Amino acid sequence: MKRLACLVLTLMLAAACGAPAPVQAAEIRPVGAVIGTDKAGVEIRRVRVGGAEIGYKLIGQGEPLVLICGLNMTMDRWPQQVLAALAQKRQLILLDNRGMGTSTADATPFSYPLFAADVLGLMDALGVQRADVLGFSMGSTITQQLVLNHPERVKKAIIHATTIDGAPVAKGLSQRGLTDPIVLRQLEASAAWKTPLDKLPGVTNQVLLLVGTADPVVGAESSKVIAAAIPGAWLVQIKNATHGLILEAPEAFTKIVLSFLDVDATVPLRK
Repeated sequence: MKRLACLVLTLMLAAACGAPAPVQAAEIRPVGAVIGTDKAGVEIRRVRVGGAEIGYKLIGQGEPLVLICGLNMTMDRWPQQVLAALAQKRQLILLDNRGMGTSTADATPFSYPLFAADVLGLMDALGVQRADVLGFSMGSTITQQLVLNHPERVKKAIIHATTIDGAPVAKGLSQRGLTDPIVLRQLEASAAWKTPLDKLPGVTNQVLLLVGTADPVVGAESSKVIAAAIPGAWLVQIKNATHGLILEAPEAFTKIVLSFLDVDATVPLRK
């Protein structure tokens, strides 16, 4: 057994030594007008996408990772601890959904195809053909839209705290006394969302579903349904975590996301 173990180790080391070194991703060059800086001094810029101006910022370096906010959320609400850890290995593209924070909105009715188009428009402006995507809550449903309708633009997708039926989620949130006009338009878009379950078996992107077992907003069942339908999808449930999982367990969240991004979960087909 010792000889076998030594042989296996030798072969692994030989393969590693013979493998080409990973290529460092070219740093994304910011475009658009500078409209300010965040608390850490990072530039916030804005680019024209359709009928809106989309505010964004870039943090870190490496392969691009797009972070898409949830409903009634702006990019400055991502936990700094999580951003700092992710930025050590990835160049983060953070954006405000149209109408929120530093982004503007016109009269175009809100919808998930429109939100997805905003993300793609920002990627186009930055010269990013493909990127990993991490979406939270409403952002997770935008990520579903991207994977289902623009899979060629997505490398890996992290779908965090999602739903397959936005109507009950929007109804529950509407009872919380939300009055901001933009948030109400987001709720209308969410109420119209239903995941096309019949299309999920055709998804070829590597996908991670991440959810708290005690999430009172979207529950965990939708993540289970999607993970079961997409071939090879990862499903990670954090016990007792709520919709605020990223705040409740930031280290676990970051470790899971980076592990997923670092592992190639696809084996080439044998000829």
